[in-house]
Amino acid sequence: MADAQNGANTEQMTAAGNEISASFAAAKKRSEAVSAKLEKDPNKFTMLSGDRPTGRLHLGHYFGSIRERVAMQNKGVHTNVLIADYQVITDRDTTEHIQDNTLNLVLDYLAAGIDPNRTMIFAHSAIPAENQLMLPFLSLVTEAELLRNPTVKAEAEASGHALTGLLLTYPVHQACDILFCKANVVPIGKDNLPHVELTRTIARRFNERYAKKDPIFPEPTAILSEAPEIPGLDGRKMSKSHGNSIMLSATAEETAKLIKKSPTDSERRITFDPSNRPQVSALLTTAGLVTDRDPKEIAEEIGDSGAGALKQYVIESVNEFLAPHRERRAELAKDMDSIRDILNDGNKRANAIAEETLDQVRDAMGMRY
Repeated sequence: MADAQNGANTEQMTAAGNEISASFAAAKKRSEAVSAKLEKDPNKFTMLSGDRPTGRLHLGHYFGSIRERVAMQNKGVHTNVLIADYQVITDRDTTEHIQDNTLNLVLDYLAAGIDPNRTMIFAHSAIPAENQLMLPFLSLVTEAELLRNPTVKAEAEASGHALTGLLLTYPVHQACDILFCKANVVPIGKDNLPHVELTRTIARRFNERYAKKDPIFPEPTAILSEAPEIPGLDGRKMSKSHGNSIMLSATAEETAKLIKKSPTDSERRITFDPSNRPQVSALLTTAGLVTDRDPKEIAEEIGDSGAGALKQYVIESVNEFLAPHRERRAELAKDMDSIRDILNDGNKRANAIAEETLDQVRDAMGMRY
């Protein structure tokens, strides 16, 4: 009996794995097709991306998402960047530093090349009509669909909290973010694909149920990032919570101190071997990203000079790469009132769009009295 049960479980796991692989393959095909169209006619596309204001942005954020946002903006895509402040409280008990974190996000966006005249920067909590979309959208998904979302599972396990209602409905809130402005492209990494897939489902179900003749929402395409996962200085994933991140706002001295303290191993010769030498390889990966060089080439160049020489190379390379960003950031920070004005202006623009979309939703549902 037990063997039969184990066999059934194995078959279910294999079937689930095959379904995930097929879903990813289909998403990748869509991503490639839409990316080609975007290159030819960027003005037809609206992009939504964003960050939670839980701390400072780091190099992982820059290479993983910010650089792509700037590139899309400069191509002529209608770009929107969300500061997801409500999502901070999905797994945290305090909003103590949220205002400071939010304003520092805006500083880093601008220093990195986001142009507020071409990109709308806004915050969740300032857009009531966007958040009101949660109510009809929640009616379009099942509890099971929410519970099996991998991000919800991972966040719930990592936080150590009981599963809150906000964390459970996190993917639906993200659908509101994407659909209120009719975004049809969402640049993401593979891990966030389930969110965009659920957004596509919600858009399709809403249109089928309430707006068959005149669909309101596009089914957005995930533009899958080609950027590799960027390791932190200890070989683990770069993360604010791990304390292994090089912050974009850090000074040259703070960056040098952090890199000098990063762990390596006892082998003197420097080689690029992520599986067996994750910490040394993480430093080489960081150096490769900021210099646009192959990490293996850097390793061969340093050779028997050891970890001290490697760290010095990384320090110099990172500080040289970040120097223009830091200079622009310091200049912008002299006038924080202007930073607040930029966010307020983005909030006003987002509110106007959200109100219009909510009106369309209420019309489609017959809820305009």
